[in-house]
Amino acid sequence: MFSPEEILTQSIAKGTAKTQRSLFTKFLLGMIGGALIGISFLANVRVSASIPASLGSVATLVGATVFPIGLVMICLAGGELATGNMMTISTAMYAKKISIGKYVVNLLEITVANLVGAILVAYFFGHFVGLTHVGVFKTTLITMAQSKVTASFWQSFVSGIGCNWLVGLAVWMSFGAKDAAGKILGVWFPTMIFVAAGFQHSIANCFLIPAAVFEGGATWGQFISNLIPVYLGNIVGGAIIVGAIYYLSFKVKATK
Repeated sequence: MFSPEEILTQSIAKGTAKTQRSLFTKFLLGMIGGALIGISFLANVRVSASIPASLGSVATLVGATVFPIGLVMICLAGGELATGNMMTISTAMYAKKISIGKYVVNLLEITVANLVGAILVAYFFGHFVGLTHVGVFKTTLITMAQSKVTASFWQSFVSGIGCNWLVGLAVWMSFGAKDAAGKILGVWFPTMIFVAAGFQHSIANCFLIPAAVFEGGATWGQFISNLIPVYLGNIVGGAIIVGAIYYLSFKVKATK
């Protein structure tokens, strides 16, 4: 593993580079990122729905175990994910390599692209192909979505903080690993924990809730009402609890 100071240096460099890509590249990679998260959540629904209700804890654990594959693919193969960027690009902003405006613009650009990718997966792979359209899979999907949209604003906000604290740590640890196996392990366990705990991830919800909308189990209004507090909470978790605290802790040694 690299030291925390070395990880911070990498994060600043990677965060700066992310803002310098063309809009076209950011949109393509953002669509890929959203789609991969959507596919991971689809896998979560499929495997957990296949487990009897009497084994609810096992279903949650199995679903949480498969979900990190999406973030692993993004980190290793390439992709842009708004929640990861909330941490990574924030370190470049704190180091004054980019402005606050560039930070906000990048998040908006990648979020829109993630949203498009996630909704395409929800419609074509979930609804059109039928993987979330029938039987226990539809029931599980709608139950999951309703558990998100029925939470209050502040519950969703705080849940979003917990989620992106762990996702930010997953990305941070992937920077610290020196080989692919280390990166996979670094990403896998924090991501698995947030899913098993039930924390809310704004981009994952961009798949889950629209998928439920397509199946008649939620509304677009509920999606928007959920997305806003979860997204804001994700920013706090990634940019402050991970990005700011680690920047303040390790910047002196990293500079030296």
